[in-house]
Amino acid sequence: MFSKAAVSLVPSATLAINARAKQLVAAGRNIISFAAGQPDFDTPEPIKAAAKRALDEGFTKYTPTTGIPELKQVLTAKLKIKNHLRYTPEQVIISNGAKQILFEAIMCLVDIGDEVIIKAPYWVSYPDMVKVARGKSVIIKDWDELAKKLTKKSKVLIINSPNNPTGEIIDRKGLEKIAKVIKKYPKLWVLSDECYDCFYYGGAKPISFASLSQDAYQRTLTINAFSKTFSMTGWRLGYGAGPKELIGAMSNLQDQISSNPNSIAQKAGLVAWSQAGDFPETMRREFKKRCQVIVTKLNQIKGFKALLPDGAFYVWTDIRGLTKDPASAGQSDQKFCERLLEEGGVAVIPGTPFGGPGFIRLSFATSLEQIETGIDLIKKFVEKNY
Repeated sequence: MFSKAAVSLVPSATLAINARAKQLVAAGRNIISFAAGQPDFDTPEPIKAAAKRALDEGFTKYTPTTGIPELKQVLTAKLKIKNHLRYTPEQVIISNGAKQILFEAIMCLVDIGDEVIIKAPYWVSYPDMVKVARGKSVIIKDWDELAKKLTKKSKVLIINSPNNPTGEIIDRKGLEKIAKVIKKYPKLWVLSDECYDCFYYGGAKPISFASLSQDAYQRTLTINAFSKTFSMTGWRLGYGAGPKELIGAMSNLQDQISSNPNSIAQKAGLVAWSQAGDFPETMRREFKKRCQVIVTKLNQIKGFKALLPDGAFYVWTDIRGLTKDPASAGQSDQKFCERLLEEGGVAVIPGTPFGGPGFIRLSFATSLEQIETGIDLIKKFVEKNY
């Protein structure tokens, strides 16, 4: 009845958990959620004010498919200052979120049977996007595996630093090692997902892969968004920067999918860096405090091993200590999350959909009070049931 691509897809694990949590809240349950992949801060006032002005001025019609020229100018300046990357406006495409940028890039680059290299744990949407393009996801567990997994069929390598779900940041040495390995494959493209680049808590700051060398620059699409940086997840405003020929192909595809990104969101994004440029740092400092608290409390739970993230706003937590059977790790993390939500009143995300069976992901983009209460509830649930 439906296409093979359609029937191969499954609902996003994060969205499914969030939907069930909302159902329980609507039914009168008190649910504490660590599931959301979005900051709990409000969008800064100058950004909202710019959107209101756009409405009042009637800026509600179609714009150029790849975005308004003035926003492209702002983004090229941001990429130069923050990411040490030089792009012309013709090398930038603006879309309805970074997810659309990623999807368009994969659809433009991947043919049937082409291989896309993805390191686990990974954002849940990557493999499904590859499925739609009729490509093949090649999952690696460690960057040391990369050289062994590359073949003539390899078309795309996805890099996500800081990583969702682990918070891992690949330092310069690690990125240079990757760049050296792929240099032998001149037809391999790199999609560098940098949506969490404003959130880092330890040693290494995030580095744009395309900034490493001319070779890296010429084969890389740098992907980012306003969603996390300015707490604008619902505004749907993302962007990509890369070689003109790829941007052109993506523009043609976007013409047939959505046309232009939201006109009002574009006007709002126009003032984000100039009028709310200190906002990401405010969030980063607060998230750093929360990060220390949640990791400390999680590691006080028997059977838990929470890993201190380098960046993003998630804690990747090993719960394999709750089971004596390592082979059941995948089943155990999903069952654990289902029971924790239904019986314990706490929403967390299972690791299996991220390619990490036996782990769970918790977002600390919530208040310290919620963190304290929620982790205490998880501890009680574990003590009662395991």
